Amino acid sequence: MHILLIEDDALVASGITAGLRLHGMTVDHVNSSSAAQAAIAAGHFDIVVLDLGLPDEDGMVLLERLRRVGHALPILILTARDAVEHRVSGLQAGADDYLLKPFDLNELVARLQALHRRTAGRSTNVIRHGALCFDADSRQVTLDGAAVELSRRELALLEALLSNPKRVLTAEQVKDSLYGFGEAVESNAINVHIHHLRRKLGPHIVETVRGVGYRLGEAAT
Repeated sequence: MHILLIEDDALVASGITAGLRLHGMTVDHVNSSSAAQAAIAAGHFDIVVLDLGLPDEDGMVLLERLRRVGHALPILILTARDAVEHRVSGLQAGADDYLLKPFDLNELVARLQALHRRTAGRSTNVIRHGALCFDADSRQVTLDGAAVELSRRELALLEALLSNPKRVLTAEQVKDSLYGFGEAVESNAINVHIHHLRRKLGPHIVETVRGVGYRLGEAAT
């Protein structure tokens, strides 16, 4: 799951980023509305976590602008504004969820998983694909009931494919699911992760669509 965190408090942002990464998420952090708009235009994100108190404009203005131009990204507002009217206004402006500061990291993770689940049309955090079972909460993978050890990047790749079972993901979308903006990526990194996933889950788990990208295939049985 690739998260864009829009938060101007560096200490808060650092804690959230570290916590979400421990739960297997890829996180990019920006500290202003203008930087957020540039990131959304340049990358592929699954969910936006939005603070309202931004230095260059109010987060509500950014939210309304994104919805007005048709951005359908799930957005969770994370703010200290606790009045009922603030929560109502945020949800009516197009936010998908609203969480108050201070918050528990586990609750934030659970809410992000719920948003991602609903966006993918699933009712649980457990994704089954033939003989393959992936628990997005525990980050555990089994094949025919046997546990399979995957690296963090391999888990992120598998989750991206399982969350988009009928879509072809471009190489850029796959890269964005695995790496943040500031991370160095070797030219063959995606191919290496795909190779490892095929070795562990079967040669057809990732299908290459020549000239387009990759899509979910069949797991080994």
